[in-house]
Amino acid sequence: MAFTQHELIERLKKHFPDPKIELNYENEFQLLIAIILSAQTTDKKVNQVSPILFKKYPTPQALANADLKDLEEIIKPLGYYRRKAKLIKECAKAIVEKFNGQIPKTLEELISLPGVGRKTASAFLVNAYKIPAIVVDTHVKRVAKRLKITNQTNPEKVEKDLAKFFSKENWAYISNALVLFGRYICTANKPKCKECYVSDICPYEKKNL
Repeated sequence: MAFTQHELIERLKKHFPDPKIELNYENEFQLLIAIILSAQTTDKKVNQVSPILFKKYPTPQALANADLKDLEEIIKPLGYYRRKAKLIKECAKAIVEKFNGQIPKTLEELISLPGVGRKTASAFLVNAYKIPAIVVDTHVKRVAKRLKITNQTNPEKVEKDLAKFFSKENWAYISNALVLFGRYICTANKPKCKECYVSDICPYEKKNL
């Protein structure tokens, strides 16, 4: 590796000194449901829909008892709304029945919930509880490959390579920072290399000069 984790983080902090998830939420329950809803859509769209959803169904118990057709109608603008409505209802029901209405704090417990995979669970732990975890979405996967931290395509293998490169105390920071970096700077098409503070150590940038 041509650079250290500290050199990379130092540059990322120039872009994102205090990176946060871009979903709006007021509590852990809202955050978890919002992350589930954000699959294959934008955070902006979720933020338009979620206030309506949570005003009507403010607790896991309320959402677990919600009418499925009503949920579908509320989240219809997000796409895949039938599947997502079913998942968030089932997730809320599992939270009530298995965890007494409390959102769990471990990866293993979280991924036992309907609609919650490793990416969702990791994003939740980092943003809700500041528990170290590594989020691997399409942005993070792309950035990690361009920086040559990984050559893998499987998200769990990418996660392992990132976990080896970054020490655990930095996982929470890089999870949010790399998502935002990939979303706004190191974009899939036309990455903004001239505006990028990482460019001086980036193998992808050198290759494309």
